[in-house]
Amino acid sequence: MAGAISDPESACRHGIAVFTPAVPTSGSRTPQIMTDLLITNGTVVTQNADRQLVSGGAVAVTGDRISAIGPAERLENETTPDRVIDADGGAIVPGLINAHTHVSDILLRGSFDQDRGLYDWLFNVKQAALFEMGPEEYETAARLYCIEAIRSGTTTFVENDTALDWNDLEPTRRKLDVYDRMGVRNIYGAGIRDLPVDAGFQRMFDEITARDAESTHPGPDTLVVDTERALNDVESLIEAHHAPEEGQSVWPAPATLATTTSDALSGSYRLAEEYDVMTTAHVAEAEAEVSERGALSSIEYLRNVGYLGDRALLGHCVQTNERDVRLLAQTNTPVVHNFRANMRIATGFAPVTSMLARDVTVGIGTDNSILNDTINPLSDAGAVATAHKGYRRDSGVVSAQQAFDMVTCDAAEAIGRAGDLGSIEPGKQADIAIVDLDRPHLTPSPEPVHALVYGASGSEVRTVLCAGTVLLEDRELLALDGSLNSFLAEATATADHLVDRANIT
Repeated sequence: MAGAISDPESACRHGIAVFTPAVPTSGSRTPQIMTDLLITNGTVVTQNADRQLVSGGAVAVTGDRISAIGPAERLENETTPDRVIDADGGAIVPGLINAHTHVSDILLRGSFDQDRGLYDWLFNVKQAALFEMGPEEYETAARLYCIEAIRSGTTTFVENDTALDWNDLEPTRRKLDVYDRMGVRNIYGAGIRDLPVDAGFQRMFDEITARDAESTHPGPDTLVVDTERALNDVESLIEAHHAPEEGQSVWPAPATLATTTSDALSGSYRLAEEYDVMTTAHVAEAEAEVSERGALSSIEYLRNVGYLGDRALLGHCVQTNERDVRLLAQTNTPVVHNFRANMRIATGFAPVTSMLARDVTVGIGTDNSILNDTINPLSDAGAVATAHKGYRRDSGVVSAQQAFDMVTCDAAEAIGRAGDLGSIEPGKQADIAIVDLDRPHLTPSPEPVHALVYGASGSEVRTVLCAGTVLLEDRELLALDGSLNSFLAEATATADHLVDRANIT
């Protein structure tokens, strides 16, 4: 990229360097470069290593890749695009990455008493409903999820399907088909539960489910499968559906440490290495998990069984201490901060400031839609950047730039896709969102990253591209068949019927 950094000393991992465009020499003839698409007339928030900003900039797209970035005047002269999208002064940002989420429970949003702890919510609400859902309802949930995700600027999400029933993969096939039709990039975490329930866990389950005796309560061992079968089935799913070049990836996903054996954890990591993918698990989310571990912390246990490293994405990590954080840093293990969901069920603050201080890679996940209530990475980034300041009583922790990194370039690194996602750079996938800054609540916006994190709610996203394909244009979803209002009415009716069948109170 032609130009100069105004303050080279500030070009650090979490700093902003302003990009000063070079002006073409007057009278010079410029070559005409064929491109498919030119996004022009906006501020390009590149999220490259120097965090360069291109004011009055443009991005050229050829096929599914970004082919050029620079001043709008220069690229408009040098390219002959088949199509031009006017950003109209907005922020041109990388497609957002949701590094940990659950899709199917979106139909339960707002349907239950919020005053519940983790296991109360899990057994009496989420699992109670998911076991009642049929393939058509899973399909509806996936479609609703994609609509909201795309409209928030999300182009990639990591789904943790912890309630996967290996005896019936039709819901999985329905969901993957929806993701393909909607055009959003999905990483499907195929849930593994292979640890038989002991007497203590059964007693806890019985005590918790006694609260909602009329709800549907599948037993805690319903999804438990043999370890070898689980790993073989994940391998088969990878071979059948893993096609990252087409926007679909499959990872092994041990559900939690309380529901999987050490063999399943180490076997999942070996599968990740063999197939050049990653693996993900819920780790140290609740205090009960700490007491279950005994003398070893969850992180120490994972180290001992061979599940720490750059291929293991750990969700939550709330109940962790400084030693744990040091182990994460030493093993280059990435973490997903599911802030809003953890706040909703009061599990506590993950030590993200310590993780960032030790250069642990941290992404943000919206987690369960029925705990977060939205699928909105920008909104969550704002919450993360604000809340940790108050919790630590230090206004200098978790800057706006760091929080935005957690849903773009750092999230891409966390999911093993830093080479092609997370920033606007030539050669990378053309995953791009245009955010309208011409709003009263974003005026003035002298620093776009500040505005995106502290001011934007996500509804300002106007246009979204994934792999060069326009998914959202002027807030209209191009892949949506029929009326949006009609589908929302259908989804509401489906949700009402599901909640009624599951007897959720």
